[in-house]
Amino acid sequence: MFGDTKEKLRRLDRLLRPKSIAFFGGKWAAAAIRQTRKMGYQGEIWPVHPTRNEVEGLPAVTHVEHLPGAPDAAFIAVNRKYTIDIIRALSNFGAGGAICFASGFRETHDGDGLQEDLIAAAGEMPIIGPNCYGFIDYADGAILWPDQHGGERLEAGRRGAAIITQSSNLAINMTMQTRGLPLAYVMTVGNQAQTGISELALGLIEEPCVGVLGLHIEGFDSVAGFERLAARARELQKPIVALKVGRSEIARAAALTHTASLAGSEAVSQAFLRRLGIGSVRSAPVFLETLKLLLAAGPLAGPRLSYMVSSGGEVSIVADSAVGRPVGFPALSEGRRKAVEAALGPGVAVANPLDYHTYIWNDEAAMTATFSELVADDFDLNLLGLDFPRADRCSDAEWWSAVDSFETALKRSGAKGAVLATLPENMPERAALLLLDRGLAPMAGVDEALTAAECAADIGAAWQKPVAAPVAAVSGIIAKADGLTVMLDEAEAKSRLAAAGLPVPPGRRVETADAAVEAALSLGFPVALKALGLAHKSEHGAVRLGLGDAVAVNAAAEELAQLGSGLLVEKMVGGVAELIVGITTDPQFGPVMTVGSGGVLVEIIADSRTLLLPASRDDIAAALKGLRFSPLLDGYRGRPRADLNAAIAAIDGIARFAAAGQIRELDVNPLIVCAAGAGAWIADALIVMEDDND
Repeated sequence: MFGDTKEKLRRLDRLLRPKSIAFFGGKWAAAAIRQTRKMGYQGEIWPVHPTRNEVEGLPAVTHVEHLPGAPDAAFIAVNRKYTIDIIRALSNFGAGGAICFASGFRETHDGDGLQEDLIAAAGEMPIIGPNCYGFIDYADGAILWPDQHGGERLEAGRRGAAIITQSSNLAINMTMQTRGLPLAYVMTVGNQAQTGISELALGLIEEPCVGVLGLHIEGFDSVAGFERLAARARELQKPIVALKVGRSEIARAAALTHTASLAGSEAVSQAFLRRLGIGSVRSAPVFLETLKLLLAAGPLAGPRLSYMVSSGGEVSIVADSAVGRPVGFPALSEGRRKAVEAALGPGVAVANPLDYHTYIWNDEAAMTATFSELVADDFDLNLLGLDFPRADRCSDAEWWSAVDSFETALKRSGAKGAVLATLPENMPERAALLLLDRGLAPMAGVDEALTAAECAADIGAAWQKPVAAPVAAVSGIIAKADGLTVMLDEAEAKSRLAAAGLPVPPGRRVETADAAVEAALSLGFPVALKALGLAHKSEHGAVRLGLGDAVAVNAAAEELAQLGSGLLVEKMVGGVAELIVGITTDPQFGPVMTVGSGGVLVEIIADSRTLLLPASRDDIAAALKGLRFSPLLDGYRGRPRADLNAAIAAIDGIARFAAAGQIRELDVNPLIVCAAGAGAWIADALIVMEDDND
């Protein structure tokens, strides 16, 4: 993998760090040249135009072959058909790469063939786009970008965020933010015809000026590429945050029409990002706030937060906002509470969050002592509440006294800190940049800050685990997604599961009521009786449970024999909880497993977690722990504790069974989990397999 990564980096080196740029076209090319010169780019700028002698005061040539040399990068702003011709000429001339600005390729009804022609014309030369604005290198001033933007040159030695997005307009909006997030690179990728997000991100994350990477993703370009990217990011200790769209039908349709990207399943996408240790957020403001937090503080070791502010109102708002979140404000230990109380003085109720009251406001010694005692309790992130006053009407001098005390306190304990403005507009850009210079994350908005902390804690937790194995789609154990399929009835499905060593209740397939009675007598009462050949038996009334004698079995068998293609008699199993375990084949990620609360109300309850395969037993245990009904497994309100180890073993076995054969779909519902020590049993199973004519 490392050798492949190095080769991809070499392929992009000239394009991403150009010493010479050729600009093709008229109005848009001229605009890009203006932006490049405005940013102070020191490399060569070569305009190319078929009829003009100069563009933006620079001498122009008419053809690629007339350039002084092969450019490291090219910005091509001509129509789609001419774009293909220029790409071919640049590739033959030995150029380092190109931005394809034109639209009208795969995202349109008649553009498929043109996009294929574009890829063929490029050959080995990397291209970005088509249907994109290009990129902005704020560290070196290389601007292959045809529009205004709000960023500024990154000072030498300073680190910023690199943002990659499929939307050029969203990229412009990100540069216009006044939240104090320093930018190192902004890049758009459009259709990702040849070079996708993962490869470009792999190139950018190597840059010393990049401290954190943000990805706006409509569709994944490469499963293996994202796995390489995530592994390298962990090696470099540079966290990644994703803003993945596609939760709604409208968003998925928009992605397809905008850049011909398949947004895919939300649950599977989130499972993939979680597996890789890539943080995931759902809004642009949280995206930017998370990048700021990670740039200043890096991933968090855990979810324990502290908060201090000279206001009871803010304490209430922040405390309420943390209810139900993975991150929160744990109570102070008794020793720590007394230490804070001693530093703060009498008359203050010491707690976390802490209202330290206004009587020590602007008393730097008292604030430093109080803050030092609080942050010494080994919190994962410490928050100081400060809403800065309006600079045009007020002075903020006293606010900086609080910042000085907070910074001193953090340094004493080696702790991480952030300054939190309750209202986003009360964190002005000037203040945010000054805070970042001090190593403090300037957070704008309570919900945004807490969600950013959750994301940073998720990344920290993922980085503490071993790197996940490649998903099944990469390692080659994916079932085919085309061809004919066959659905096995429950008896055959369970026979195959039992043969694989999975826990299936004793049972027999029979055809008549008399045979059903004989089987029940042999198995021992009570028994379950089911009609075979139906995918959803409960909806058809094709299940009878708890039959306690031969008369009941005979009556039930007479009724059910009319519904299906045979009968299944099974030993009745009772338990303390029911799970569902489902496996489907995703066209991009391969086998995907869903575990959740099972039974006939599974769709209504909708309590599930999604895992990509292969999954470890620790992954399965974490998924079960994340279910809303997990307290039932732990013995809720005096109920028996479930045999969790048996459940995990059964789920692991089901996943291995699916990975070993040509399984298109597998559904176990319910997996009955008995009391501790009594095991877990597959009570119902549906298997859809590739049809091998056997």
